[in-house]
Amino acid sequence: MRQRVVVTGVGAVSPLGNDVRSTWDAIVAGRSGVARVTKFDASAYRSRIAAEASAFDPREHFEPKDLRRMDPVVQFALVAAREAVTDARINFDEALKPRTAVIIGSGIGGMDTVTREVRTLTERGPARVSPFLIPMILPETPASMAAIEFGLTGPNFAVTSACASGANAIGEAANMLRHGRAEVALCGGAENGVIEIALAGFSAMKALSTRNDDPATASRPFDRDRDGFVVGEGAAMLVLETLEHAQARGAHIYAELLGYSANDDAYHITAPTEDGAGAAACMQLALNDACLQPEQVDYINAHGTSTPLNDITETHAIKRAFGAHAYRLAVSATKSMTGHLLGAAGALEAVLCVKAIQMGIIPPTTNLQQPDAECDLDYVPNVARHAPVRVALSNSFGFGGHNACLILGAPQGGER
Repeated sequence: MRQRVVVTGVGAVSPLGNDVRSTWDAIVAGRSGVARVTKFDASAYRSRIAAEASAFDPREHFEPKDLRRMDPVVQFALVAAREAVTDARINFDEALKPRTAVIIGSGIGGMDTVTREVRTLTERGPARVSPFLIPMILPETPASMAAIEFGLTGPNFAVTSACASGANAIGEAANMLRHGRAEVALCGGAENGVIEIALAGFSAMKALSTRNDDPATASRPFDRDRDGFVVGEGAAMLVLETLEHAQARGAHIYAELLGYSANDDAYHITAPTEDGAGAAACMQLALNDACLQPEQVDYINAHGTSTPLNDITETHAIKRAFGAHAYRLAVSATKSMTGHLLGAAGALEAVLCVKAIQMGIIPPTTNLQQPDAECDLDYVPNVARHAPVRVALSNSFGFGGHNACLILGAPQGGER
């Protein structure tokens, strides 16, 4: 029998706050983290808005000499990891360190450092390029730095699968625990997405909202007037443990990771399949992995990007995977408040599913004023809903056709 896997710690840095509590409180209140870009002059861009982690001050967490060697993606990752480990109240002794995996996803890694050092190379020459350039830009650096932070010598790697990266990292970590290759995992996603080259690139694709005069309402998943996503930044981390390990040390268990799946549309580099077949298959595979029937799912945290294609396609996919039950379960898109954290999105949304299970509150989809005629499910419009959540599914879909689904459930006794 495979090991059962549970969540014992969570951490986050988001556009809504520097920890899980402040992020969750803002989500329940329906507060937006979207505003005009302040990190650089965005006046020449089509989209001049973003979901910045504006309350995050790295000087509160790191020494100046260390900051010179860290891209912000690593800063976000380490602060979220520290919170998750503290929350789990876990002691990494010498016996546990080699049995703890660290798996962290990122879509673009240290791209901020790349753009800054390319500018240095062009303007000041090769001798002035930072000697820390290479380790600062590698996508695996957040995982490596987290391992160094806690002295963890178990399996360690990065996952890069566009906007599915964070969800894939959690799912792959869970699989390692299920099959005995580790007892504990620190996993999640981190992204420093609000940077000039990313905003320029997504703007050039016309993927971003241009609702520049009203940033707080720009991200409006499933709404008739949606016009693109809003780029965000931050990180989210989970501590996973085998149920046996968590029970042996008397850990508080937030939720159980019941199912995981990943597949690919194999259709287009940016667009999803119109009928949602790939996403639907991924949801069905996750249900199979969890040994659940569709009717047992109470809530879906949708990928819900607020792009014209995604929201219709995801709605079709949910109907395809859940049949008549699609109209009975709750679906919400928290990107309406957090923006799109790219490779960290799936990890943050997994944390929000954990909180929904723990608190019995379903997050709202804000800015949903005029539902698209093709988007006809229960999207929990504008106001959070108090309701028991026994099983939650989190969808993450990325460029390249990457799909990842996680299923989390309320903790319970017995064997699965």
